[in-house]
Amino acid sequence: MAGMPAPPRSPRLHFRLALRVPEITAFFWIIKALSTAMGESTSDFLVHTIDPVVAVAGGFVAFCVALALQFSMRRYMAWTYWFAVVMVGVFGTMAADVLHVRFGVAYAVSSVLYGVVLAAVFVAWDRTERTLSIHTINTARREAFYWAAVVSTFAMGTAVGDLTATTFHLGYFGSMALFAGIICIPAIGYRFFRWNAIFSFWFAYVVTRPLGASCADALGKPKSLGGLGIGDGKVTLILTGLIVILVAHLATTRIDVQPDRRRVPARRDPEPEIRG
Repeated sequence: MAGMPAPPRSPRLHFRLALRVPEITAFFWIIKALSTAMGESTSDFLVHTIDPVVAVAGGFVAFCVALALQFSMRRYMAWTYWFAVVMVGVFGTMAADVLHVRFGVAYAVSSVLYGVVLAAVFVAWDRTERTLSIHTINTARREAFYWAAVVSTFAMGTAVGDLTATTFHLGYFGSMALFAGIICIPAIGYRFFRWNAIFSFWFAYVVTRPLGASCADALGKPKSLGGLGIGDGKVTLILTGLIVILVAHLATTRIDVQPDRRRVPARRDPEPEIRG
């Protein structure tokens, strides 16, 4: 009603903190690719080693714990952030696989379903915050949108990777080559054709998931299925070790900590450039 004061906004959702996600450097993309591959191999190893229901339940609990730790931080911390990404990778893979294995949903259908979910998250995020830039993740609500988008990209990427490898019969190496080519598109578009930075970032972010999953499957799956036969468990250990080393480097050097932008207005934040 006219003249009535606007309802107060929740301080928990709008209280400004330091930026909660890392700067986009080469380290970001390397660890992101490793975490997507590790999520795929870990999920496959667990569901074939223990009861699938127990594996999915454990993955969900670890996922919730990781996000709770991340949200408890008042600024970006390399260990908690990448732990959350890894757990999103594991649980996101399980969520996508459950639809196909447990409920018989075709990969084409689940790919479209998760694509619609991701689009809905982006639309809601943009209409609410007026930007999809990760350089503005400095409130709890913005971070909630961010992680909803991340989970959706992992689930959709898993389904798309399985779609190309099995339904389209490209195999793991064929899928890996396909997505390696696709991920070059936003890089070239941003570098040479001045594509929008935010669009280019999320384009590349989405594609890293099926690319990493295809790499993990190509390494871990038995030769009879088109892989190298190293084993999902061994691939998981190798990738986990690499991630720990790189995250330890970031935690020590803090070279991926974004500058404090808390003085920037809450809405209509400037569009950043993607570095690295």
